[in-house]
This record gives sequence, C-alpha cells and structure tokens, in this order.
Amino acid sequence: MGDKTLERVLSKQNDTNIRFNDLQVLLKQLGFEYRVKGDHFIYYNTDFREIINIQPDGNKAKAYQVKQVRDIIFKYNLGGVKDA
Repeated sequence: MGDKTLERVLSKQNDTNIRFNDLQVLLKQLGFEYRVKGDHFIYYNTDFREIINIQPDGNKAKAYQVKQVRDIIFKYNLGGVKDA
C-alpha cells in the first residue's frame, strides 16, 4: 500500500483523493513518528526540522497537507525520490 500511496502523492494528480489512513501509513514507512493532539496528528522525524501536521477530512487527507508531505519527500529525498 505504501508504494502505491507514494506514487499517488508524488503524481500531483489528485491530492484531494488520498485516504488519510494511507497517508499515515506512508509517513510511518518514511520513518516518521507522531503524537496526537485532538484530531491533529503531528508527525516528526528527529533527522528533520519540519513537522507535518495532518487532520482527516472525513476519510480523506486534506489536499494542502498532501502537498506538504510531497514537498518534504522531495526536500529530503525520502524513499529514494529525487525532485525533477
């Protein structure tokens, strides 16, 4: 599931149609840990300064938060992905 979700996030095609749970699994596979505050899932990795704060929108992830995840994947070359 993680590879398919990674492909979908990186494709930039349909950020509004990424399932929240799939995004959570992807972040975990990329080495992020999280804490929860209300409905905010705050993902962090001690190797990076940025944190990723995501909240579900029904069962979907919010499009702007998918973009934030994508930007961090490219910035830190996570999962062997390089920005084009």
